[in-house]
Amino acid sequence: MIIKPSVSVISPDRVEQGIDLYLNTFRTDAGELRHETANSIAYTPLINSHDHLIGNWVPRAGDKRPYVNSHIWVEDMKHSFSFHERNVFWTNDGTFHLEEPASLLLAKLGAYKSMFCGCGIVQDHAPVQEIVYYDSMPIIVPRSFRQCHSITLGNWWGGESPEDEMMLAMGKMPFIIHLGEGVDGITKAEFGELLRRGLLKDNTLMIHGIAFTSEEIATIAMVGASVCWCPSSNYYLIGETFKIDEALKLKANVCIGTDSTMSGGVNLIAELLTIREHFPHIKASELYRMVTQNAVRALKLPASYATLNSKDCTNLLLTDMIEKDPFQNLYSLEAASIKLLIVDGIPRFGDSHWLEILGLNEDDYSTFRTSNKEKFVLGDPMDLNDQIDAVLGYHKDFPYLPF
Repeated sequence: MIIKPSVSVISPDRVEQGIDLYLNTFRTDAGELRHETANSIAYTPLINSHDHLIGNWVPRAGDKRPYVNSHIWVEDMKHSFSFHERNVFWTNDGTFHLEEPASLLLAKLGAYKSMFCGCGIVQDHAPVQEIVYYDSMPIIVPRSFRQCHSITLGNWWGGESPEDEMMLAMGKMPFIIHLGEGVDGITKAEFGELLRRGLLKDNTLMIHGIAFTSEEIATIAMVGASVCWCPSSNYYLIGETFKIDEALKLKANVCIGTDSTMSGGVNLIAELLTIREHFPHIKASELYRMVTQNAVRALKLPASYATLNSKDCTNLLLTDMIEKDPFQNLYSLEAASIKLLIVDGIPRFGDSHWLEILGLNEDDYSTFRTSNKEKFVLGDPMDLNDQIDAVLGYHKDFPYLPF
């Protein structure tokens, strides 16, 4: 079925008005779809390249900021109100088997954090889990990766040595590691140690990189490795961030992540707003590339996740047109303005009347209201919040949940 709505469609390389949009995955009335897609903008779903899904508790932790490195914060965080409150619901015993009910519930909440700002994929930086963990998530949480916490702290939370993890990646999966998250001698030495141990390859994804020099960024670009930029967390913990202008000049592959809300922003759109505040000269189109095409490259994902395919629309983010410029419109994106989010052919979130339009099984979804709009969502995040409340004995608000 061919539909020609008044809709802007974005790929990383172009913006076109009035492109044919095929929703032939679903049986529905073309007239209804023309109405629904008028005054809308269609994107590929966004990608959050770095989060710790079990860490999306609030408020932020860290009473001794700014820290010279994040390793000091890790220990300080364990004495925070947030850490102890979360421990009432889930106590981290150091095993990081996250498929257990309480930790899985927290991780699902973290995935909804990304969903409600238009993400179809979020990378969870934790030890590789059992398949049931990834299959339980409301959006895509990639299971094909290897990791190490950091050069300085090693893999204290689980997994093999950094060298073994890189070997297990076989050059086909990303090898993900925190690196250079600080401004002191310890963090400034980490990149050199990474090189010495043979861990800088084109599948290496380094998180943060605050301490990287221009010469080190040039080496990253030459090798074809990637850096995930988490500006909100960087500014909050350290007071400085990655040398993004140098990275853009050298054409290094940079993607964007949120980190967890224990140190980072509310969601990926909040990260884009932080970037606009500190780096207003960076074009919104460049940021869109970072949260789509660059992220696909860094995470070794299929290219289809960064391409809006008008002939087989299995990945779609359809939003209200608040700003006519599609890239500027990203800054206004929120749960209320998302009309429809489809990931891997499955409608995940959107305006509730799509349940009927697309003939969905309502048993798989729940509904809620936000900004006077009724929304449907895959699964039941309200129930997850209720389960946390039942254990705590009071209601806990999470700022990334829109209900």
